[in-house]
Amino acid sequence: MTDRLLALTLFVRVAHTGSFSRAGKDLGLSQPSASRLIASLEREVGASLFARSTRAVVLTEAGADYLAKVEPALAILEEATQAIHGKGVLRGVLRIGLTPSMAIREVIPRLPAFISKHPALRIDLAMDDGRQDLIRSAIDVAIRSGKLEDSSATVRRVGSNPLLIAASPAYLKRAGYPKTPNDLSGHPVLIGVPGSNGVCFFEKNGRTVSTKVEAPLSGNINEAAVAGGVAGIGIVACSLWGCRAELKSGALVQILTDWNMGAADVNAIFPAGRGAKLAARAFVEHFAKNLKTNP
Repeated sequence: MTDRLLALTLFVRVAHTGSFSRAGKDLGLSQPSASRLIASLEREVGASLFARSTRAVVLTEAGADYLAKVEPALAILEEATQAIHGKGVLRGVLRIGLTPSMAIREVIPRLPAFISKHPALRIDLAMDDGRQDLIRSAIDVAIRSGKLEDSSATVRRVGSNPLLIAASPAYLKRAGYPKTPNDLSGHPVLIGVPGSNGVCFFEKNGRTVSTKVEAPLSGNINEAAVAGGVAGIGIVACSLWGCRAELKSGALVQILTDWNMGAADVNAIFPAGRGAKLAARAFVEHFAKNLKTNP
């Protein structure tokens, strides 16, 4: 690897790890050597790429802009190398953006076969419940459930995630079963669906009902709502993917099953402005196929 290419590769690794020593170790460099190489790169570009302290190394604004341009270029070079060595060989790093709940519940359980098929590829899960800037976060593909914001990014629908409400058997025994959506007003309802604003929608025989719900516990991630439901704090409103394991084990019981709450599309989102990385396309193919064969 040339010094120039090594410096750029190191820059990307430091940006993602926040550590000169860890990034250097990944590339067979000592911490002092890694620091000198980045300092040389900063002199060459004429800007500080990282803000350094005793506790952290973080990208400056100039560094974030530089990363957004450099990483796609490195990905193109990597794919060119892969094409020479063999189309089926995936190397380098695949960075996937997704929520912690989706990563733990749906993606990681489906990764073993993909990792086994592509042992030279390293997967980096960028987990965040908020919407991610794919370019600035150097994400190759994001997996998201729900309504998408207007974007020039390339989107591929990979599945559908039904919405539902459920509760623990102990809670239902204590508080009773709601018979209609309107009955939910007498129950605490924990929301595990982002962007719902405390409103649940139900449809039956062409009739749509909206119900405003509240609960003594709130959180910004699905796992908090599901855990609260299992603990018996109240009824939980979430997606099937968000509580599939709890429904299967009996820790939660689906209720109002004769009402339809709709479903959220699950999409693979590729960054705008550049072609989809070969490894990203391969992962999405694998994930979409396994969603159909392993519900």
